[in-house]
Amino acid sequence: MKIVAFEDLHADAGWDTYSFLKIVTDDGLVGWGEYNEGRGRKGLTQIVRSLCAAIKGDDPRNISAIEAALTAQTRPVAGGIMSHAIAPIVNACLDIKAKALGIPVYDLLGGALRKRLPAYWSRCGVVRARNPDFFDGNVIAAPAVRSLADLEAAAREAVARGFRAMKTNLLLFDDRGARMYAPGSARGPGHPELNADRSLIKALEKQLTALRAGAGPDAGLMVDLNFNYKAEGFRRFAKAVEPFGLEWLEMDVYDAAVLAGIRNSTTTPIASIEAILGRRALKPFLDHGSADVAIIDVQYNGMPESLRMAAMCDAAEVNVASHCFNGPLSSVIAAHFCAAIPNFRIFELDVDEVPWRADMLTVPYQIEHGEFVLPDGPGWGTEINEEVVKAHPAKG
Repeated sequence: MKIVAFEDLHADAGWDTYSFLKIVTDDGLVGWGEYNEGRGRKGLTQIVRSLCAAIKGDDPRNISAIEAALTAQTRPVAGGIMSHAIAPIVNACLDIKAKALGIPVYDLLGGALRKRLPAYWSRCGVVRARNPDFFDGNVIAAPAVRSLADLEAAAREAVARGFRAMKTNLLLFDDRGARMYAPGSARGPGHPELNADRSLIKALEKQLTALRAGAGPDAGLMVDLNFNYKAEGFRRFAKAVEPFGLEWLEMDVYDAAVLAGIRNSTTTPIASIEAILGRRALKPFLDHGSADVAIIDVQYNGMPESLRMAAMCDAAEVNVASHCFNGPLSSVIAAHFCAAIPNFRIFELDVDEVPWRADMLTVPYQIEHGEFVLPDGPGWGTEINEEVVKAHPAKG
């Protein structure tokens, strides 16, 4: 079996663009991977194409050899966008190998430890606040979030739909409605100082009060602070949210010792590491005891490397949550990962979506009672519906 062709496809997803990689063999088997070119990764497609050309003619079933070759070719610029480019290629080859054997990918990984994955509603209320024009029946029937009362209603809806946990980001409400506070990505005020003033902490306290009122006393709440503060600010937020009993406070910090210091300053559990790519970069965070929950993205690291990272976390007595807020295939790929690792914490799921998102998969995934149901077909258990993707071409 040899790789004879590859193609990248890009779909409009409303407030995002989904990018899929298709690898074709001379036997007619097709493997699928996914990546995301947004958030500062413009040009990723060109790198994916270049790396695919380097393995054309190779047997896609020799996944270790392909991963090792691509890693060696990119070693001088390892990590970062190179990791994002290698991952969909390796993942697509896994899909091909499992299809050739007539088994799900998770059986290649040792089998599924669980067939249903407890999920949390990610960016609960946040997507509706950031993209109000898509909601209120314009494209999506669900109501937009423009106030704390709307946010409370979103939390109530999440529980009614069976989710036992939900995650939010800091939202600011004023006479213009709601907006996400995100200076760490240079969106809006607060950049580049990244200070956490008292008004921001009070805003999050009000937000969590609204979410708790809507979700009730038993639902789990998480907050993601992203890269939006320095260590001082993260510590202040962690202390302020202690009364809310969060499942975790999530943050991105590149210094393992600094993150460990934040964790040791609070009783609030800390989740992190989604932006840390590869096992070598992960090691100091485990050595320092930097996080209570490690967040790993298979779309960023590729399945083989993600499994190695999860095993390292297990040896350090740390459980792993998936990081997944992109397209529908990435959710399925993450599910195979979460099914196979022993130290699984919880599954991330973006619930708000444009109506055609589910149709991008030939077999849409199922959510039942707040749990992601693992597919059981060969490979990923689904493929990309190319007609739907081409009917919604990416803009620009």
